Amino acid sequence: MAGRKGGDRKKAVTRSVKAGLQFPVGRIGRYLKKGRYAQRVGSGAPVYLAAVLEYLAAEVLELAGNAAKDNKKTRIIPRHLLLAIPNINSVLLPKKSPAAAEKEAKSPKKKTATKSPKKKVAATKE
Repeated sequence: MAGRKGGDRKKAVTRSVKAGLQFPVGRIGRYLKKGRYAQRVGSGAPVYLAAVLEYLAAEVLELAGNAAKDNKKTRIIPRHLLLAIPNINSVLLPKKSPAAAEKEAKSPKKKTATKSPKKKVAATKE
């Protein structure tokens, strides 16, 4: 007889666990296929998208948690999310090195010299 005999079955390992994510990779893959965004969906696409969504959610929740803490609350409410949203863009931008930030703070931006347009010389031939 081929196959397994009634022994203990190994627990399935999800793609989310393999990728070390909390967001559901399988469900996101299913939505990508069902949505008909493309004829075919690669195996890495749902993993990458789940990672990006998880990162963005973590950033928003961290900022909302900070807003809740500033208001001396322990629970995030929609108002805290609203207060956190304007700060999202600055968080996602690449961070400057301390030396570059210090240099920029000390010296204001200088205007670069631009060439003035050449004056047209009226050349008349007689």
